[in-house]
Amino acid sequence: MMKLPCLKAAWCAAALLFLTGCGKKFDPASGAAPTSQVVETGNAGLVTVDNPDQFPTVAAGKIDKPEKLDATGSVLPDISREVPVISLANGRVVDIKVRLDDNVKKGQLLFSVESPDISGAFNAYLKAVNDEQLANAGWIRAQDLYQHGAISKAMYEQADDAEKNAKADLTMADQQLKILGLDKNHPSPVVSVYAPTSGVIVSQNITNAAAAGVALSGSATAFTIADLSSVWIVCDVYENDLPKVHLGQEAQIKVSAYPDKMIVGRVSDIGPVMDPTIRTAKVRIQVANPGFLKLGMFATASLLSRTTTTRAVVPASAILHLHDREWVFVPGGQGQFKRLEVQGGDMLDGGQQEILSGISPGQRVVKDVLNLQSTVEAQ
Repeated sequence: MMKLPCLKAAWCAAALLFLTGCGKKFDPASGAAPTSQVVETGNAGLVTVDNPDQFPTVAAGKIDKPEKLDATGSVLPDISREVPVISLANGRVVDIKVRLDDNVKKGQLLFSVESPDISGAFNAYLKAVNDEQLANAGWIRAQDLYQHGAISKAMYEQADDAEKNAKADLTMADQQLKILGLDKNHPSPVVSVYAPTSGVIVSQNITNAAAAGVALSGSATAFTIADLSSVWIVCDVYENDLPKVHLGQEAQIKVSAYPDKMIVGRVSDIGPVMDPTIRTAKVRIQVANPGFLKLGMFATASLLSRTTTTRAVVPASAILHLHDREWVFVPGGQGQFKRLEVQGGDMLDGGQQEILSGISPGQRVVKDVLNLQSTVEAQ
């Protein structure tokens, strides 16, 4: 009788021969194409296939593009386009017509202030009117007397000087009313404050019944209006990258909220002071606001250098995206393909994508990497 270990060995040998014969057998009468067999090697990045012709390759093209420096920043207002709104009349706020974040037009009524300064200024104006009228009458009389030899020239000159001084006081009192925003023909204890420019209210420091004015309130600025048609993108650029930045340099801006929309701006300032902690300098980019940029948004700026660099270009189908990494397969000879890690760049027209690193222009890659990958995973 055959021993049990020998019996098991015989069965294993027979099964191995049967499976080996099935794997290599091909019936031409069936009309089916032979399946590609994959042989795994010790190198995880290298695979061997029986029919490499099933996986056509293409030569990587090339493209000359300006070098880019990516920097992160945020949207800030252009301070040259910020205008403070101030009430020169001190008093109590009695009516507010707008509030924070409102869009306003130049000349629009913003708020009203009840001010004791008005009564004092109007009183000074009325006294100046009376004094000027009296001085003018005295000057006319002195002129007539002087022409008839009734008074000396010195007395006439004294009357003329008094008239000029009275006119100067009247002009000053009238100007004071205009500064306070008071109509001398329709006096009122309430002063109206209007928008000096068009824009968005980005700061509000007053409320109803609060104090307003340059002397009574904690902040003389009641509102701040910013023209957001043009804004700043302020980025942090590391010290080692500063030689790549220059004034007037073009920058391509994208914000997280609208990743499919790109804005073009120009570098308008490179900060002269370095942050001693993280070794960065502030780079300011002037951008025309297309309407969707909001203050405080995070932004990414790609600064385009004056020099260009040559990069490889391959079909997007040649790139395998796996575990947050990107790969291509290149011919390795003798039915083998080698997997190389690459760094993908921008998408180009015609279904192409640039490669920042990993392969060189002219190097051949598998055109349809998903077909090869699925074949590998199926075996």
